[in-house]
Amino acid sequence: MTDPQTPADPAKQPDTTPDVPPAPAADAPSAAPAAPAYDAAPAADPAPAVPSYDSAPPAAPAYDTAPPAAPAYGAAPTYAAAPPAAYGGPAEGPVPGKTLGIVALVVVFFASLIGLILGYVARSQSKKAGVKNTPAKIAIILGWIFLVLTIIGTIIFVVVLVNLGSSALQELCEGMPPGTYDLTTGGTVTCP
Repeated sequence: MTDPQTPADPAKQPDTTPDVPPAPAADAPSAAPAAPAYDAAPAADPAPAVPSYDSAPPAAPAYDTAPPAAPAYGAAPTYAAAPPAAYGGPAEGPVPGKTLGIVALVVVFFASLIGLILGYVARSQSKKAGVKNTPAKIAIILGWIFLVLTIIGTIIFVVVLVNLGSSALQELCEGMPPGTYDLTTGGTVTCP
């Protein structure tokens, strides 16, 4: 296949020059100047012919009829009604006390006593409705565990604080004779 820009043999190429209509008569008035006439290309030119790009493109084909109209759609289809509900009661609604049980479960990690109380309230609401409330049950169990640990921790903290205070008093009284001494801060210290 040859390149369309450089044809192989110009003698085999078809004549691409458009047909020019004859010029109008000189005695008729014209509003626009006539188009210049083009000479026909020589039939046997030894140089390769270059396609002419000055010619106008061919006119679009004329259609006799208008394009077809869009199809007409009927009314929207109707669907059957939903099937009736299954036998039995309606779908379950929210469980009373369930949200409060979840809140109690979260609060029990930060304030064990408040979480414990909220857990008991949530469990009683669920019992009245006849529903099991697992988050409230877990909150109650963890609430008691954390409350006992808090009490034990408080006792240990107080014992350590008293021991630190007594050791500080012994260091203060070290090397002093027994008796009562006034401090510069306004308090008194009794050394054994």
